[in-house]
Amino acid sequence: MKAAVHTRYGPPDVVQVTEIDKPTIKADELLIKVHATTVNRTDCGFRSGKPFIVRFFSGLTRPRATVLGNEFAGVVEAIGGEVKSFQVGDRVFGYSEGRFGGHAEYLSIPESRPLATMPENLTFEEAAPSTEGSHYALSFIRAAKIEAGQDVLVYGATGAIGSAAVQLLTGLGANVTAVCSTENVELVKNLGAERVVDYTVTDFTKDWESYDVVLDAVGKCSFAQCKPLLRPTGLYLSSDLGPRSQNPFLALITPILGGKRVKFPIPRQEQDMATYFKELIESGKFKPVIDRTYPLDQIVEAYHYVETGQKIGNVVIRVQPAN
Repeated sequence: MKAAVHTRYGPPDVVQVTEIDKPTIKADELLIKVHATTVNRTDCGFRSGKPFIVRFFSGLTRPRATVLGNEFAGVVEAIGGEVKSFQVGDRVFGYSEGRFGGHAEYLSIPESRPLATMPENLTFEEAAPSTEGSHYALSFIRAAKIEAGQDVLVYGATGAIGSAAVQLLTGLGANVTAVCSTENVELVKNLGAERVVDYTVTDFTKDWESYDVVLDAVGKCSFAQCKPLLRPTGLYLSSDLGPRSQNPFLALITPILGGKRVKFPIPRQEQDMATYFKELIESGKFKPVIDRTYPLDQIVEAYHYVETGQKIGNVVIRVQPAN
């Protein structure tokens, strides 16, 4: 089968599209014919081995998972003898961080991973980007215990995490202020933001409003910068380790000090996560934002684009030719 493979850490050009063996499956696994996948920040980190802490999960000197791609949509090609919830021919989407495998024509995945049949109203390319940024956003929102009526600022509201967070927060009834550039103001308003701060015009850290929660969805600011925005017991969350990898430490120390706090949630791969997003999509309460779509043969170009830091929502990879 065709796959995008990297056998060493480095820039996008370490990835090569080549032929490898189709995966085999165990009794509790499914074989998925992948139609679409994505390139995202997680893939970039595991491909580059940066920050170095990534290598404690991916392999210290060389990558253990040579085929990346943690979210996917496709068709069940085969099932193991113990699989109960799916059958051959099902159109499915899901999430496979750690195992990865989405950047290939076929992947194997245990039935117990986040996996669900696709919403009827989506194509493979629309379904594939439904689980990576969105599950990070959901983990942050749940960790912060955000409720209806709370005021939340989302910095980086147009990325995969940020665009999902705006929609999820709106669905909860939170009051969302989104930070983005001029050209994306209408986009984030359409996602549900009540108020928008254009960072090209205004320094959002000097905003006159105060917030119960500030979510840095792109990891480009810090607790110190955002602290003036928080109410006395407000909470700062970030999708990144922060300057000098300080956010995990601050998450330990700030609750002891009292007042404004930092949380650094570690997202879990909960089995029902894909089903949860399927239901949101079918109800019209969530739709992943798609920036660009590349064929698998152009995945290196997709990596280069993602690493510009300018993508809007998600970058999709078309693995099978479009019908």
